[in-house]
Amino acid sequence: MAFVQFSRVSLAFGDRDILNNLGLHLSSASRAALAGANGSGKTTLMKVIAGLISPDSGERVIQKGSRVSYLPQSGIVHTGKTLRDELETAYHAVEELLRRADEIGQILQDARSDDGKTTLLLEEHHRLQEAVEASGYYRREADISLVLEGLGFSGEDADRDTGEFSGGWQMRIALAKVLLEKPDMLLLDEPTNYLDIEARSWLESWLGDFSGGYLLVSHDRYFLDVTVNEVYELFQGNLKRYAGNYSAYETIRQQELESLVKRYEAQQEEIARTESLIRRFRYKASKAAFAQELIKRLEKMERIEIPENLKRISIGFPPPPHAGRIALSLEALGKSYGERRIFSDLDLTVESGERLVVVGRNGAGKTSLLRVIAGVDTAFEGSYRYGTGIRAGYFSQDVAETMNGSRQVLEFLEEEAPTALIPRLRDMLGAFLFRGDDVYKSLSVLSGGEKSRLALLKILLEPVNLLILDEPTNHLDLQSKDILLDTLTSFGGTIIFVSHDRNFMEALSTKTLELAAPAEDEEAAGKTGTCSRLRPQSRVRLFYGNYGYYLDRLEREKTENGKAAQGNTVSRTPDPVPSGPVPGHTPEISPASGQTPPPDSLMPGSKQSLQPVILIKASQRREAEKQRQSAIRRLERQEAAILTALESLEAEKARLEAELSDPAVYSSGEKARAVQAKLKTVEAGIGEKTTAWEATVQQLENARGGCVD
Repeated sequence: MAFVQFSRVSLAFGDRDILNNLGLHLSSASRAALAGANGSGKTTLMKVIAGLISPDSGERVIQKGSRVSYLPQSGIVHTGKTLRDELETAYHAVEELLRRADEIGQILQDARSDDGKTTLLLEEHHRLQEAVEASGYYRREADISLVLEGLGFSGEDADRDTGEFSGGWQMRIALAKVLLEKPDMLLLDEPTNYLDIEARSWLESWLGDFSGGYLLVSHDRYFLDVTVNEVYELFQGNLKRYAGNYSAYETIRQQELESLVKRYEAQQEEIARTESLIRRFRYKASKAAFAQELIKRLEKMERIEIPENLKRISIGFPPPPHAGRIALSLEALGKSYGERRIFSDLDLTVESGERLVVVGRNGAGKTSLLRVIAGVDTAFEGSYRYGTGIRAGYFSQDVAETMNGSRQVLEFLEEEAPTALIPRLRDMLGAFLFRGDDVYKSLSVLSGGEKSRLALLKILLEPVNLLILDEPTNHLDLQSKDILLDTLTSFGGTIIFVSHDRNFMEALSTKTLELAAPAEDEEAAGKTGTCSRLRPQSRVRLFYGNYGYYLDRLEREKTENGKAAQGNTVSRTPDPVPSGPVPGHTPEISPASGQTPPPDSLMPGSKQSLQPVILIKASQRREAEKQRQSAIRRLERQEAAILTALESLEAEKARLEAELSDPAVYSSGEKARAVQAKLKTVEAGIGEKTTAWEATVQQLENARGGCVD
C-alpha cells in the first residue's frame, strides 16, 4: 500500500513556527480533511507533503514508486494547447513508463542468453505494463471526456485553446489534470472554490470511487461530510487527528473547546490579578523583588489560546426598514445575449420575508436574473417591480472588484456604516477574516477574496430589506460562513441568492427557483412529474420548500421517470387541482372540445376570423387566470390552516413527552400507558396533517406554475 509518512517535522518562517515537531501518516486508504484557522499553515503543510517545500527538520518518507499530485488554491494558468491536448499531459508519467518499457523490450530483443539479468528485465517489463494498464492510459480518451463533462465543460470546449478560459475555468482544468493523473495520494487545496453544485456533486462521486488516498482542504462542510472519515486539525504548529467526518470533528472539538474556554478564562483572571500586583509593587523598594518574581512567573506561564476557526462570534446588523407584503414582482421577464435565449416569460411574486435560492446548471441564467432584478443589467424584456418600501442591496464579485483607492479597510467601513455600529466594526471585520493589522490595509492592495468579503460586509451594514446575493460564501472559511448564515437567518427582510454551498443553501432557503439550461428544456417538458403540460417556452419551476426539499423532489421525479422508461405502469392518483383552462395555453375551439362551436366567421382560417378569435382567446385567458388566482388563495388558506393545526399537534406532542418524563407518571404504569396512548394518537394526527400539507403544497406548485394535471 502506497504511503507518505512524516516524523518530527518542523518549519518556521522568521520567528513564527508553522509546523512544530509534527507527525503524519497518509496511505492510499486515507480519506482525510485538513482543518485549521486561516493562516494556520494548512497550505504550507500541503506543499511539504507534496515535496514542494522542504522542512527545516524532520523526516519525510514516501514509499518507492508512489505518486503524489497536488492542486493549489489558485494561480494556475494554461495556454498554448487545446483543452484536450492539455489534459493529455496528465499522462506524462505513464508515457515515461512506456518509454522505459520500450527500452527494456529492445534490450530483451537483442539479448542472446537467458541469464539472471534477462529474468530481472522481464519482471521489470511486466511490472511496467501492469502499471500502464492500471493507469487507464489506454482508456484515456473516455476518461478525459468523462472528467470534462463532470466538471461542467461542454463538448465544444475540448478543441478550444486553454488561454481562452477565465480564471475559475483555469482551475477546473488544473483539477481535471490531477484527477486524470490517478496518483496514489491526492492533495486538494480548496478544490470546490470554482465549482458549481453539479460539479461538486460529481467530484464527490469521483472521490468515492477513487482507489488512492486523499487529503482535502475545503470550506464546504457538506462536501467534507460526504468525502472524509478523518480530520487533522493544525493549530499552533501541532497536528491532531479526529476520527469521523467534519461534523463529528466539530462536535468533539466544541466539547474540548468548552473545557479550554474555562481554563482560558481562569488563566486570564490569574494574569489580570498578577499584572495588578506588579503595577502596585514594582516601584516600591521593599516589594521590588516580589514584583520581579511575579514578572518571571508571567513570562514562564504557558498561555492558553483558543483556535480562531472554532470561536463563535455573534454580531448584529441593522434591522431592515419596514416594507409591504410584496417584495418583488416579475412579469414576462426575459433575457437574451444576442441570439442566445437565457430565460423568458418569467412571472414571479416574491413576498417579504422569503428566502429564495435560485438554482440551475451553468448557463441557465442565475447570475443574469440577479443582475436584472438588482438593476445592474438594463437590457431585458418584460418588467420587474419592487414592492412598497423596498430598498435593495446587491452583492457580486463584479461589484467587489470596483472597490479601489487609498482608503484603509477600517476607514472605508467607518464612512459607510451607521454611527451606532462604528464601535463594533472591529468585531465585524474579524468575523469576515480581517484580523489584526488587516484592518489597516488600503483597498488598492486587497486580493479578490478580501474585496469580496469587504463588499459583502458593506452590504450587510446598509439599512436594506431586500438582499440580492450572488455567491456570498465564496472566499469565506467555515467559521465566517456560519456567522453569515446566522446573520442572514435572523435577517427580517427578503433574500434572493445564488450559492454553490449545499449546506448554506439548505439552511437558508425557504423556496427554490429552478432555471433550466436550454438543453434541459425539452426533457423537462416531457418528463417531469410536477406538471404534465408545461408551456413550450417555460424554463422555470418554483418549489415551495428549501433546497433539500427541491433535491428530494428531483430524486422522486428521477425514480418515476426511470420506472416509466422501463415500461412500468406507475399508479398515481392525480392531485386535486382547480379546473379550467391552463394559463398560457389556448383551448382549441372545436366541436370535439365539448364547447359550442363559434360561427364560421369566427373559426380560424376564415377571412374574418383573426380579430374575433384573438378576443375570445384573451377573454378565456383572463377567466383562466381569475380561476387560477382564486384557487391559489384557497389553497394558501388551506395550507395555513394545516400548518396551524400541525403547530398545535407538535406542541401537544412536546407536552405529552415532557409528561412522560415526570416521575409521577413514568413510575405509574397506568398513567404512563394513558399518556402513551394519547401520544400515539397525536403522532398519527401529525402524520396525517403532514401528508395533507405535502399534497396541498404540490397543488399550490401546480396552480402557481399555471399547470393542471
